[in-house]
Amino acid sequence: MEYNEIAHFSHPQHTLKFEHTEFPFKCDGCKEIGIGSRYRCAICDFDLHTHCALPSPAISHPFYPKCSFQFLPRPPGNTPRLCNACEKDVTGFVYHCNSCGFDLHPCCAKLPMMINDREVKLYLYRKVDAPCHKCGRKGRSWSYRSTCKKYNLHVACVREMVMESWYDIFVGRGKGRRLETRIPSLKNTLQTHHHKRKGKVEKCCEIAGLVVQFVISAVLGDPTPLIAGVIGSLMSRT
Repeated sequence: MEYNEIAHFSHPQHTLKFEHTEFPFKCDGCKEIGIGSRYRCAICDFDLHTHCALPSPAISHPFYPKCSFQFLPRPPGNTPRLCNACEKDVTGFVYHCNSCGFDLHPCCAKLPMMINDREVKLYLYRKVDAPCHKCGRKGRSWSYRSTCKKYNLHVACVREMVMESWYDIFVGRGKGRRLETRIPSLKNTLQTHHHKRKGKVEKCCEIAGLVVQFVISAVLGDPTPLIAGVIGSLMSRT
């Protein structure tokens, strides 16, 4: 459930207001990239993913049925930790299983098990014994795979592409101004089975583009058709 305005323990100075943005932001809770829905303090330039602004105290996950993940405002202990979903550093808000030692970014913990657009259905897998269409490797991290099994993308690869494209956010530049950075272009990275007829080739590429748009929007915390369309528009400018 979303609220128009909330108070949050991580920013006691002011309330945070719910809004939509078509430009990327860095979440001040989990320290990861975001787009779309967020809670924001415009006075302090403070942003939170909706998953970080309204966390559940504890969650379970189908991939780890024996685990109980507790929400923590910072990673436990003093050693570097990695998210078990995307294999990226955990530096802020996290869901942590004390018994197993597993960690999940809030957005990774809330990744939808299925993304359903009229053109394609994508299912989330813990491991896929098939090469990722970005890196070419198998079983690296959680993956989204289409029902036709032609499209497979590691969550880790999507995060890497976003970070490479939006580097300014991760080094602290860009706060307080509209970012004109772009979604990474995935040309020549999604290998598809093309048919001879031109129309089928175009349709195949179109579906591949939809796969990318929806996976990126899910990883960034807003797996909605609206944000996927925004990402598609930004990708077309690259």
